[in-house]
Amino acid sequence: MPNRPAILRWLAACLTGLAAWLMMAAPAAAHEVRPAYLEVIETAPGTYDVTWKQPVLDGRRLKIDPVFPEACAREGEYVASPGGTLVQRWTTHCDLSQGEIRIDGLERTLTDAFVRIDRLEGDDIGAVLRPAAPVLDLTVPTGAPVATYFRIGVEHIIFGWDHLLFVLGMVLLVRPRQLLLTLTAFTVAHSITLAAASLGGITLPGPPVEITIAMSIALLGAEAMHRIKGWNTLSQRIPWAIAFGFGLIHGFGFAGALAEIGLPKGAEAMALLLFNVGVEAGQILFVSVLLALAFVVHRLAQKAMLPARAVLAYFIGFMGSYWAIERIAGAFFGI
Repeated sequence: MPNRPAILRWLAACLTGLAAWLMMAAPAAAHEVRPAYLEVIETAPGTYDVTWKQPVLDGRRLKIDPVFPEACAREGEYVASPGGTLVQRWTTHCDLSQGEIRIDGLERTLTDAFVRIDRLEGDDIGAVLRPAAPVLDLTVPTGAPVATYFRIGVEHIIFGWDHLLFVLGMVLLVRPRQLLLTLTAFTVAHSITLAAASLGGITLPGPPVEITIAMSIALLGAEAMHRIKGWNTLSQRIPWAIAFGFGLIHGFGFAGALAEIGLPKGAEAMALLLFNVGVEAGQILFVSVLLALAFVVHRLAQKAMLPARAVLAYFIGFMGSYWAIERIAGAFFGI
């Protein structure tokens, strides 16, 4: 027979360590994995308008910068910082049919960089530069990096702690027979608003969306505690409706990630589909791991299930409240 007190202590230590790690790592990781985006559009022979977008981490830009061939001087450079993104725009006059473009410093990050070059004549270029390969050869034609959007979707859900905690909250709240319908409602809802925002141009301001997402997480934490205490609430009776409603908001959050890098020209629908499939693959992987862990705990230390659920519910509520306060302070008070 397993040593149940030892297992309980081990589970408590693991949960405490997980909570501490998430609190320290979540803000950094949520920004670090967001891709950078370099757009180069030829407006006249040998003249290019350049847009460089990169994520900002805790108010500081990552130390990455595009390096063009030596003859490509920057002219009329303009810098802006909308939300959590640094945007630089400039014009350059040079030959971009040869040489290379390098993202300096990319090898020291976890960030990918999308590069798009639209030429008046010749093949356009679409590529993804990664820390292990931060250089683009301008003489080699490439297609639009559509398949990469699947991986971006997986990473966005796996490293998007707010979305993960929402899914965890649903798993804690919903009874097993309702879980499939609830997760499907969440999927359908965020797919609708993601498509509407990315293809139809229907958007909501970023700060209210992010605040609402945080408050939805806090609500799920509270509702999960209500279920543990035996209280019958609306969220327990029709969880699919709650998941659908909040899924619409989370879809605008997913769209915000895509807005920073854009969709590849001529392949918008396929890239969006792959991004959404990637999000669902990450979500299914996360839920599968949760259910496997729950099965193991149930078999080895059944008495630990209720305390573990309570700790997770309180943690979800705490993190949702923390993020909501943090985002409200940032949106309205610039803190």
